[in-house]
Amino acid sequence: MSTALMEERSTIAPAAKPQRQKISRPSETRGAWILLSPYVVLLLVGGIIPVGYAIKTALEKPPTPLDPTGGFGGIASFRTVFTDFRFVDTFQNVFATLVIWLPIMMVGIVGLALLIHASPGRFGSTMRFVYYIPGALAGIANLVLWVYLLNPAQSPIEGFWHAVGVDTIKQAVAGPGHLPFILTAMMFFQGVGSWIVVVNGGLNGIADETLEAAALDGANAWQLAWHVKLPIIRPWIGYAALMNLAYGFQLFLEPQLLDQVAGNALPDQWTPTQLGYAFAFSNYNFPAAAAMSLVLLVITLGIGLLIVFRSGLFGEEDN
Repeated sequence: MSTALMEERSTIAPAAKPQRQKISRPSETRGAWILLSPYVVLLLVGGIIPVGYAIKTALEKPPTPLDPTGGFGGIASFRTVFTDFRFVDTFQNVFATLVIWLPIMMVGIVGLALLIHASPGRFGSTMRFVYYIPGALAGIANLVLWVYLLNPAQSPIEGFWHAVGVDTIKQAVAGPGHLPFILTAMMFFQGVGSWIVVVNGGLNGIADETLEAAALDGANAWQLAWHVKLPIIRPWIGYAALMNLAYGFQLFLEPQLLDQVAGNALPDQWTPTQLGYAFAFSNYNFPAAAAMSLVLLVITLGIGLLIVFRSGLFGEEDN
């Protein structure tokens, strides 16, 4: 009887998946464009027009005392960037920082968000607020705090610095291999709280029925987090990785100011953005600065697209 039932089922075509009807009513189309228009304006002003201007500038010749008019220079500015003796070093510095910082950042964000989500009630809310506090010290305030911590003469962790043989802030910042770890600590404590809130929002969107069904199937807390929660919040994790990666490639303020407080002990062009700044305002070679910005755009865009497609960041919900 079971065989007959299986044969009967096999002859029945699978039910067609209900297709979402496309609505193209003029009022809804007009409403969609009205909602989209502020983003389109910002995209043009802050994205497409600057990129177009950078492409135009990168294809020009830098004015010189002998030829102040400039003019079309082809790809000479890109050749200037790629053959600069600082170009490879700046990317090595950024990659060294990203290799240390990004995994620690992502593990910290996801791990702490899962712990908070698994601890509902007042304790979870309190810990979410505590994690968020360092993120409120953005920019200069965060740097001042870290200058205070890094200076053995004033730091509350003075004993630690003396134990590792560091007596001045110059030794702490400019020691061989120190800066990637210092930048990792600065950016982790500054950003982890905000991203915990974002990822925790994704965890709060998981239906209670899903978690209850997994618990009824015998999943413990670890299995619930690894096999149920993590796959569902994968787009949020991809979004956090994408934005932090973009921030890492744009490092400028932290190494620039640490160099000043350390008595110019660091290279002036430690990151690619600092090199682009030097092209523009030290060498007065704006085409090379524009070419450098385009190189950074291509690299971050390529890595960003890889993360987007691998994480399903903009995938449909029913997938």
